[in-house]
Formats: sequence, C-alpha cells, structure tokens
Amino acid sequence: MDALAAPGGADTLDALMTRGAAFLGTRHAILGGAMSWVSERNLVAALSNAGAFGVIACGAMTPERLAEEIAATQALTDKPFGVNLITMHPQLAALVDVCLAARVGHIVFAGGIPPTPAIRQAKEGGAQVICFAPAVALAKKLVRSGADALVIEGSEAGGHIGPVSLNVLAQEILPQVRDVPVFVAGGIGRGEAILSYLEMGAAGVQLGTRFVCATECVAHPDFKRAFIRGAARDAMPSAQVDASFPVIPVRALQNAGTRRFVEHQVKVIRRFQAGELSKEAAQLEIEHFWAGALRRAVVEGDIENGSVMAGQSVGMVTREQPVAEIIAELLAQARAALAARRARS
Repeated sequence: MDALAAPGGADTLDALMTRGAAFLGTRHAILGGAMSWVSERNLVAALSNAGAFGVIACGAMTPERLAEEIAATQALTDKPFGVNLITMHPQLAALVDVCLAARVGHIVFAGGIPPTPAIRQAKEGGAQVICFAPAVALAKKLVRSGADALVIEGSEAGGHIGPVSLNVLAQEILPQVRDVPVFVAGGIGRGEAILSYLEMGAAGVQLGTRFVCATECVAHPDFKRAFIRGAARDAMPSAQVDASFPVIPVRALQNAGTRRFVEHQVKVIRRFQAGELSKEAAQLEIEHFWAGALRRAVVEGDIENGSVMAGQSVGMVTREQPVAEIIAELLAQARAALAARRARS
C-alpha cells in the first residue's frame, strides 16, 4: 500500500489525527496555544476557520469581558473553538458559567490543578474538559477526575513552564495514558515534529509561538519583529537569584527587562536581609516586577522592558504569514517526511 495512503482514501497524516480532530470537531488536530493578549477573537477565529482549533486566552478577564470576547469570536467563525481559564482566577465558577451560556464546547483549565467542582460544573453543563498534565501520576488523576483530554507541555514552551522537556514527557506519558486524547506542546515548530509525536501516540499538537506572527494576530508589529529576529537560544527561562525567594520560571526572549529582573531580585533580597522588608513583602515585590509586562510588550510594543514570552521554536518563525498558510506549511512538511520515508523503503 502507498505509505501516504490509508484505508478509505484518507492519507496517513489525517488518519493519525483522526482521534484528536474528532474530539475537537475540527479538520486538523492542531490546538492554538492560549497566549494572553495574543489569543483573542481575530487569531482564534482565523485558526478555527483554517481547520485548526483556536483557544481564547481568558487570563484575568472578568466574566463580562469574557462574554464579550466569546460573542465577538462567534461573529467571526461558526467553527469550534475553546476557552482557556486560569484555575486560580477568583471568579472561576462564573467564568465557566459564561462559557456554558455561550455554548463553548471545550473548556481548557490551565495554571494549576483544576478544582474537581469546576471540572464537574463544566461537564454537567455540556462542555468537554481539557487539562494540563506535567507528570504521569497527575495525568491519571485528572482523567479519574473527569478530564476528557490532556495537554502535556514541555519546558521548551513560552510563558510559564515546568521543568521537564516535551521529549521526556511524551515518552513518560503517551504510553501510559490511553483513555483520553493527549495533545503535546512545547517547542513544536515544524511538521516533521508533529508527525513524530502523532506516531508516538499523541492525538494532536498545540502550538503557540508559531502563530504569533500570523497576519491575523493583533500583536504589535515590534513584538512580531522580535519573534522573527529571535533564535532558540534567545528564549530563556527567567532567572532565580535565591531559592528562598522562588521565581516561577517564564520562558521569554532576553531583553533589558530580563536583565533588570536579576538586579531587582538582588536589591530586594538585600533589603530583606537588612530588615527593611518582611519575607512576604520581599516576595511580593519580586513577583510584582513583571506586572503588566506582557501587555506592554504585546500591545504597546515595548520589547525592551516588557515580557516577550516565546517558546524555543521562535527560531522557526521567519516571517509574517496568514494562519491558513502556516497550517498548510506544517502539514506539507509532515507529508513530505512521510514521502521521504516511502522513497527510502
């Protein structure tokens, strides 16, 4: 049989994506990573219209603001899309209600272990629940708690990251979790990688960094230019000066802000050691350094002082392209890899 063909005429790549695409209700099992200030109505709708699955980044939105964003997205696409909710949001239950009222089919819980009542609320309201799983034990626990699908995201990803690479997580989790679709994320920028993870058992993939320079993305032109100029080695986790004052690692392009963050930590810790600040106040002052920094970079274009969150796949972002063209390019790369394999056999 033709290595690119599968029974029924569907090509091998489509066959490998069948489970993930069926779960999402899309043509391709490609999730858009939820990026605050980036994953809004325009990019989300463009992804869904192109056959992938857009995801609104709720972030710190109020329920009223989220309702507006969902409605605006629905005005741009009649295709499925999801909403990413941060589990630590003080109005989490109200946000879930907003999604359900708008008939959003998939709710993605991120930023921590979702409370069981929130999972139950979403499922009883008719939504499919997607959760992030950074380890095998937690993956299995989330499935028992009712998660309908999982995302495993490696440390290569942009933004807040865990300590383990996708290469390792995929080997640990994909063979162990078969009950629900598992999507992989972190550092994926080409179709060959997508194909490899699908063949390992992933139901699909999630990409964020690759879509920042989409034509439809509303990010500031200077933010996009930083991505186009950036290399993998430029996207580094935020540095922690003292283990007594933990810093949640955030992968971003290095700039004047990241360098000043190290200096800021040193100064605050010295003030604590001198008795000028309590430990709690010092920790808060360290954490507040980046307040509003992502918005400054994405919306205002301050790429020197803002937080330019980017995954290590940033080096594979070389120009601004329409979403549909990016997806077509990724799929073509995967199919070319299959064709090359056939030629060698």
